[in-house]
Amino acid sequence: MNTARLRADRARMHKDKPAVVLENTTYTYGELDREIARYAAVLDAVGVRTTDRIAIQLPKTIEFVFLESAILSVGAVTLPLNPDYQPDEIEYFLSDSRSRFFFTDRERFRRAAHVLRSLPGVRVLLTDDPDPAGSHAMPREPIHAGTRFERTYPAGGDDVATIIYTSGTTGRSKGAMLTHRNLISNMQALHETWEWSSDDILLHVLPLFHVHGLFVALHGALNAGATVIMHDRFDPSRTWETIERGKCTVLMGVPTMYQRLVTHWEGKDTKPDLRSMRLFISGSAPLPETLFNRFEEHTGYRILERYGTSETGMIASNSTDPAGRKAGSVGHALPGVQLRIVSAQGTDASPLEVGEVWVRGENVFKGYWGMPDKTSDSFRDGWFRTGDMGYVDREDGNRLYLVGRANDLIISGGYNVYPKEIENVLEGHPGVREAAVVGIPDHDFGERVTAAVVLTESAEVSADDLIRYCRERLAGYKCPKRAVFVDALPRNAMGKLRKDILLKRIS
Repeated sequence: MNTARLRADRARMHKDKPAVVLENTTYTYGELDREIARYAAVLDAVGVRTTDRIAIQLPKTIEFVFLESAILSVGAVTLPLNPDYQPDEIEYFLSDSRSRFFFTDRERFRRAAHVLRSLPGVRVLLTDDPDPAGSHAMPREPIHAGTRFERTYPAGGDDVATIIYTSGTTGRSKGAMLTHRNLISNMQALHETWEWSSDDILLHVLPLFHVHGLFVALHGALNAGATVIMHDRFDPSRTWETIERGKCTVLMGVPTMYQRLVTHWEGKDTKPDLRSMRLFISGSAPLPETLFNRFEEHTGYRILERYGTSETGMIASNSTDPAGRKAGSVGHALPGVQLRIVSAQGTDASPLEVGEVWVRGENVFKGYWGMPDKTSDSFRDGWFRTGDMGYVDREDGNRLYLVGRANDLIISGGYNVYPKEIENVLEGHPGVREAAVVGIPDHDFGERVTAAVVLTESAEVSADDLIRYCRERLAGYKCPKRAVFVDALPRNAMGKLRKDILLKRIS
């Protein structure tokens, strides 16, 4: 089955129902499908063929939605790129993927024109007006007028549907190849787990270039026949207002968004009516336990945390039943997904023992584009090694808890130190808004446990105060030897902490 064909089937079932509402413009399922069909005809006419890599760098627009699905319709491979990527980054992604077409807008073309000229094999088409510097506008209609184009969906199953580049925090960014089977199996597992229905109204405040915003949120909602109210960017005040006015039922966000939402809530005299809401879902970065508890205390809603990666889509999720959600846990494996926790010795870890999370299932990607050695290193006997460290509580149905990345592990004085445990303690201090713990190279200890801390407004607390606070709650070897105050922690567009950047700043 082709991912876009599945969406076209849903469009026929719900043709007169609102599918996407973007900045007060409504597109029904029928209108959405007609535009996707028109775009697919244009792609065919300009020479897009099966297996071509087609890069898209656009802001959050309806043209992105049309293009992404149209590309899949003609059997090509989508390459969604962050609209904020700079010219050198664009040059790398286009050349590494050997993309044949690059769809962007005039603003981004002008920004990257000098590097695009060095890529003669890439045809650049703009979704808005052509630029005198040498680009061309995407045709509005098929070139061969009078001919009828039928979508045949020539790719599907184990054919690659999209290449998602990882954030590249530990080296060259890798392109994860996700197949149609990967996307569909994960979408169906989430449909069951989150109890999606055509009655749902998703408030979409995430970017569209990422797995979270594109496949989990947009694809998931449209697969269910739900309505998607889409904001071009996240704003906490507007988010609360839209939930109430639009009678939304589902919101997906990253922890940074929930931090801003609850802070804004605290400052509102009149609280928004949330009775329509069914699920507040968080992902893409760990949700601090203090934020989980603070959000529930103020709103009465318990955030549903889930866990996934670019290479696997979603892996685990807490329950739609609030009683089945626990702070600090990402829940249980999704239907069709198998989990293992593997010790440093390569054996299955004991109950509650920390090890690396390994995954197997139809959701697991095909491999890294053009990197067979990296692909081989990432798999063992059919299991994908996520690089995430965690443990399971077998007495609670193999509930999964994450403690950080394998490369975040700090070895201090011969002891293994997991930063998330210390971060949770620090964020329990009333004067701390958020914290990140890293290991700084040290002659005596090997690595010195160091905390970067963002304080709450008007907090009066010293570094020594925080170190003492940790010593009262943790074994001595885990406690920070140094605490550094920062205005903000460096994060990427999806809210993931960039510890590589943090290390450079505080070393």
